Amino acid sequence: MKFKFIYLTSLPVVILILLVRIPSLGYRPLSAPECQLKKWHLPGLFNNKNTQKTPVLIARSPVTCCAEDRSCVDEAIYQGENGKVGDKKALLNSIDRSLRYLQTARADAAYENYQVPGITRDRVYKSLLRFRQLILTTKSATELHQAIAKEFVYYQSIGRDSKGSVLFTAYYEPMYTASRVPTAEYRYPVYKAPPDLASWSLPHPTRLELEGADGLQGSKGKLRGLELFWFRDRLEPYMVQIQGSAKLQLTDGTKTSIGYAGNIAYNYKSIGRELANDGKLPLEGMTMPIILDYFHKYPQELNVYIPRDPSFVFFQETKNAPAQGSIGQPITAERSIATDKSLMPPGALALIRADFPFADEKGKLEHRVVSRYVLDQDTGGAIKGAGRVDYFLGTGKLAGDRAGVTVGNGQLFYLLLKPPK
Repeated sequence: MKFKFIYLTSLPVVILILLVRIPSLGYRPLSAPECQLKKWHLPGLFNNKNTQKTPVLIARSPVTCCAEDRSCVDEAIYQGENGKVGDKKALLNSIDRSLRYLQTARADAAYENYQVPGITRDRVYKSLLRFRQLILTTKSATELHQAIAKEFVYYQSIGRDSKGSVLFTAYYEPMYTASRVPTAEYRYPVYKAPPDLASWSLPHPTRLELEGADGLQGSKGKLRGLELFWFRDRLEPYMVQIQGSAKLQLTDGTKTSIGYAGNIAYNYKSIGRELANDGKLPLEGMTMPIILDYFHKYPQELNVYIPRDPSFVFFQETKNAPAQGSIGQPITAERSIATDKSLMPPGALALIRADFPFADEKGKLEHRVVSRYVLDQDTGGAIKGAGRVDYFLGTGKLAGDRAGVTVGNGQLFYLLLKPPK
């Protein structure tokens, strides 16, 4: 299971983040505004002000595509970026992982009292089987879209505003150098979960109380003997806690990985927001690369701002296994999302449409509105409500660069076979 956070801001300032402008990374014109936006909103007749009784997903007719709007269909299945082969195989693998999950007792329990009428484990499972067949038999993104429109019902998330607006961020799996033993150079540890964590009294000790202001005091308290790996830069183990997993190149020449193993009972507090509160960085235009650049220039400030985040995450060595989602299955780059699992159907097929950054042939990032079929396979500590989605972008630096500048509004749909007549 991953424990992830929106790393630009904490939940109380979601409204503020909507005012943040993504830096200009290039833009490709699409089509007329009515093709880009209008068709993707919830139907105008839906305007229920009583949010207490509003279902989180609203059944609606499929989105009809304007002929010239290529952002309406998922072309990446059949044709990848910059002339590369499409990622049909990756999507099929992700589907198979959800199918495995949906056959477990865990899935039965998750769907037993699911709040949206008509969405059952059996229906989600059969919908995935049919979607898998369509992936194998269709020859183009348009053909697939047309088949979906004929056979499936769209269940749209009401979003933040009961009109379907969903805030998208992204996460990734970083790659760092680490050591199995502490040295003068590798001093900052990540920790295994305490075997008695479940019996810790509340309130739990905070991050500051567990590891000290400098991040080096863990061996003097409850974390003693739980050190798992050591890092050179204090920011690195903290970033692993934010992302929930990491690939490690070890100093002995071997490679391994670590994944989520538990956390203490505190919500994440954004160090980016704290920097803005103190006037160190402007909130407008703030992205993760800007935050990281600030701490690279002023590394002593890490001992000021990291301790302000009371949350703390524990890890286990996963020995190069893929990053795993909250449903107990590996997640897939560009094909897995994290949502609030108290609301959204775990393992289900979804369609997302939002603005994401892509690298061109020269490695320059440009934003483009795209549609993607994804599987809902993960969750996160700050991914709360019907208006939040975290999109998994993969492993390594490019994935991190892209994730760091992903923040914007879009739409989220779940696709299920039409009920038999």
